[in-house]
Amino acid sequence: MLYAIISEDVADSLERRLAARPDHLVRLEALRDEGRLVLAGPHPAIDSENPGDAGFSGSLVVAEFDGLEEAQRWADADPYVIAGVYAQVTVKPFKKVLP
Repeated sequence: MLYAIISEDVADSLERRLAARPDHLVRLEALRDEGRLVLAGPHPAIDSENPGDAGFSGSLVVAEFDGLEEAQRWADADPYVIAGVYAQVTVKPFKKVLP
């Protein structure tokens, strides 16, 4: 089943994000390579694809897991969580309708 992992950043998270990003991407690339990743990306803190020093306000990952507990464990082990980038992470089932 698909799960949405919706994360909200702490204030001034950009430096922590940049430091943890390589490890964060490795985990996402593993999901992609397994054919389980639907989409992933950050929420720019301003209305721009390149927010610069404004940074990001959170992230969204939609991926396939065997169950909610597995999705939660995966989210809990995210390098951004470990680095203190996220203030809050919500994991919930997701039903893709379109496209």
